[in-house]
Amino acid sequence: MLYLKKPASLAYVTALTALSVIHVTACAETDRATLLAQYEDVGQQTPELTPATLMPAAAAELLDPQFTESDARQGDLWDRIRKGFAIQELNNPLVANHSFWYGARPEGVQRTAQRASRYLFHVVQELEKRQMPTELALLPFIESGFNPQAYSHAKAAGMWQFIPSTGRSFNLKQNAFRDDRRDVVASTDAALTYLQRLHGMFGDWQLALAAYNWGEGSVMRAIARAKAAGRPVDYNGLSVYMPAETRNYYPKLQALKNVIASPAQFGVKLPPVENKPYFVSVKKTRDIDLNLAAELAELPMEEFKALNPQFNSPVITGSADTQILLPTPNAEKFRENLKNWTQALSSWTSHKVTMARERIESIAAKFQTTPQVIRSANAIPANMQPKAGSTLVVPKTTAGSDVNIGQDVTENAVLALEPDYFSFRPSGQRAVVKRQPSVSPYARPAQRKADTRK
Repeated sequence: MLYLKKPASLAYVTALTALSVIHVTACAETDRATLLAQYEDVGQQTPELTPATLMPAAAAELLDPQFTESDARQGDLWDRIRKGFAIQELNNPLVANHSFWYGARPEGVQRTAQRASRYLFHVVQELEKRQMPTELALLPFIESGFNPQAYSHAKAAGMWQFIPSTGRSFNLKQNAFRDDRRDVVASTDAALTYLQRLHGMFGDWQLALAAYNWGEGSVMRAIARAKAAGRPVDYNGLSVYMPAETRNYYPKLQALKNVIASPAQFGVKLPPVENKPYFVSVKKTRDIDLNLAAELAELPMEEFKALNPQFNSPVITGSADTQILLPTPNAEKFRENLKNWTQALSSWTSHKVTMARERIESIAAKFQTTPQVIRSANAIPANMQPKAGSTLVVPKTTAGSDVNIGQDVTENAVLALEPDYFSFRPSGQRAVVKRQPSVSPYARPAQRKADTRK
């Protein structure tokens, strides 16, 4: 594995620090609270900012005596990440902008780093197995703020932000019961496989990352344009052809790399992250309720969902490849409590909507429950109904209490919704829907006009 020459990186950071000090006096009146009001976390999209805008806050943090290099370097996993840095340094004004942006928001960096602490060891370990640069472990900072529940306007999901089609091409299952784009282990494997493929195409990690954000076809076309124009075929050379998001994409990662390399220089105190696995996987071949799994593991539901965000329904459907992630101590508790559990593991089963007019109210009556329970379990809004062909999670009846949901049902389950055009009055009578009278297109104009006035 290649290693980054630290003096070059530290020299760059030192230069930024010196520049910030020069600007402190000139920009001292800038209100830091005003600058930070709109942007609470590292993962948010931000406008392009100038060093003059960010300098006072950055300099204030840089000069804060409470932050020391020994404080910033605590946690062995951060050192392990630094030692694996191997991507060529990128120096341009955008990197400077984003470096100052992170320096002005140390609390945001710390929050995201704390959230990342559950997942970082696994990502770093997988990168090292593949002999890939460890800067890539920081990519979910940029993509999702290390939030596996993140969902974008482009329908990208998970901490690596796969869109549905790309997720399917990397075998990330997406059905009514689970979305593996949010699965910590499966999505990490898919993302690293994709990045390796892109690096194989372009032979350059910076361009591979541009393709991860922009698409390989777009990068290939930009390379062709750059060659035709006699421009350098590198990130800086291609940036004139990139959309703003991609033009800022690797500079954000480079800026974050600068912060992780020397956090004290930016006033950031990284949370300690132990250099050992945070979680282990436990196979689950039988269905189990989500809340029962958390209870048997003696974990708060928030923590359980943070490690297992892929499950869409209140039941985890068992199969040969179903696994749940648990902190190591809780995995032992789970196994022991499961062994002593004598009741049913799951209180849910599935129901396929076969008729277009089958409504939630009739389904609820069939399974001896309420429409509210059906809607809540399947996240169906009050003004929507499931389409024919949809698979719903419904409470088990006594007769089917020991039957698991089959894997064939799980993998083919979809949930499609449509507006509820018929409402029910309190008395139970269906509301009358008035329809416009039909008028033949072959009627004479005078007849059409008369008919539409009725």
